[in-house]
Amino acid sequence: MMLRRGFILFLPRLVGLLVVACCLVSIVYMLACTPKADNQQLVLPRVHSPTVKEGYEAILQEREEQHRNYIISLKKQITQLKAELQGRNEQLKNVQDQYPDPLDIRLDNSNPEKVQANLLAFLRSQVDKAEVHSGVKLSTEYAAVPFESFTLQKVYQLETGLTRHPEEKPVRKDKRDELLEVIELAVGSLNKPEGDSNAKHHVYTASDFIEGIYRTEKDKGTLYELTFKGDTKHQFKKIVLFRPFGPVMKVKNEDVNMANTLINVIVPLAKRASKFRQFMQNFREMGIQQDGRIHLTVVYFGKEQMNEVRAILENTSKSANFKNFTFIQLNEEFSRGKGLDIGARFWKGSNVVLFFCDVDIYFTAEFLNSCRLNTQPGKKVFYPVLFSQYNPSIIYGHHDSIPSLEQQLIIKKETGFWRDFGFGMTCQYRSDFINIGGFDLDIKGWGGEDVHLYRKYLHSNLIVIRTPVRGLFHLWHEKQCLDELTPEQYKMCMQSKAMNEGSHGQLGMLVFKQEIETHLHRQKLSNKKT
Repeated sequence: MMLRRGFILFLPRLVGLLVVACCLVSIVYMLACTPKADNQQLVLPRVHSPTVKEGYEAILQEREEQHRNYIISLKKQITQLKAELQGRNEQLKNVQDQYPDPLDIRLDNSNPEKVQANLLAFLRSQVDKAEVHSGVKLSTEYAAVPFESFTLQKVYQLETGLTRHPEEKPVRKDKRDELLEVIELAVGSLNKPEGDSNAKHHVYTASDFIEGIYRTEKDKGTLYELTFKGDTKHQFKKIVLFRPFGPVMKVKNEDVNMANTLINVIVPLAKRASKFRQFMQNFREMGIQQDGRIHLTVVYFGKEQMNEVRAILENTSKSANFKNFTFIQLNEEFSRGKGLDIGARFWKGSNVVLFFCDVDIYFTAEFLNSCRLNTQPGKKVFYPVLFSQYNPSIIYGHHDSIPSLEQQLIIKKETGFWRDFGFGMTCQYRSDFINIGGFDLDIKGWGGEDVHLYRKYLHSNLIVIRTPVRGLFHLWHEKQCLDELTPEQYKMCMQSKAMNEGSHGQLGMLVFKQEIETHLHRQKLSNKKT
């Protein structure tokens, strides 16, 4: 009876504890699970506020409204981006319709009329892209494409090189024909009647042409501006013409395997054993060790220093395990053309690439590949323009400051020049050399034989590849022009000697050396007085 009375007294307390525990659990759940606003914390419902459930429903509705607005904003942005993309696509399509793709021009042969229309549109677009109607912004003064000027007889050019002059007659047939065609087109345009065909007008001829200027943008075309005499002294007629470049067209796509293409390097020589030793160091590193597909033919004139030269060759053969060489000795006066001719004809193997070389030449393994790639029997011969070194004593000053040979092989205007008046270093297949008739063996001594062979190739149907190459150097050496040479040979030799010493500025410093030293001496005295 007492236990039952105690349980009845404890029951209200137990119920109260359970109610309190439920409230605490509810509070903890609210704090842990209710999401917070972006910039504000959750506020618990107060005593006089709506119930806990109603408060949470209000918060959830507010969050749902925020998400709904955010989704609406994203949809608007997506719609705007789609509209902008559509506009850009339409603009691109208009541009493509106006300036057709060159690929379409050269590949779509099913519709000739469409191809012709596209080609005309492309050529018109070239005029629009070039500096014809307005200029373009350039980054530096070096980015400007200069004009060259011309008259009926002469061309005045900036890029002269060593074989061209600031003023000269257009020697190349393509350049001569180009300018004559432009003048004829301009004359025809001036004489074409405009408006009233019965009205009298001046009949223009080429003699009315005063001067013209032209320049070429390599990716667009050539712009010509021609000036003619007008009706009076102070009146002129000006014609602007533009020759647009067409789209690039694929001509050939082929694999070229040079793994088994042998090069026979032919070197004519007389004395100069020390130079031959230097040459063999280069030949061993580049020809034997790096390339490995090479033969050496040395044609030696006379007996002086012959044993020394032969010993250098044999030592290289033993140390490098190199057997692909031929030594030919001739007991006669040195003749470069004859030595090369005999060396080329002495070869008894299959058709081979011949590289006519001199003992003062430095070549790289990359050049040997260029020699192979730019020759083709019955098709192409290769006439590289090599880089000729200036006198290192002039370039670097004191003898002790001259760097090693490898460090001197830098292509800059202060260190050398493109030897574009020389044609002695050349690559061709032996079959082409034999078929063209070889060298003129009547030419003795230095010079002339290489130009004669070069002209033979130019007069043939073979393609002559003439280009500067970065892997072929003419090493400086003091040049002797002998009295036995003909006047023409002597002139060529002296020209080569003058070009070989230094740049214009460097030679000028030598000419004014005394004046410079006098100035420095005066400066020193002036500084002492102060």
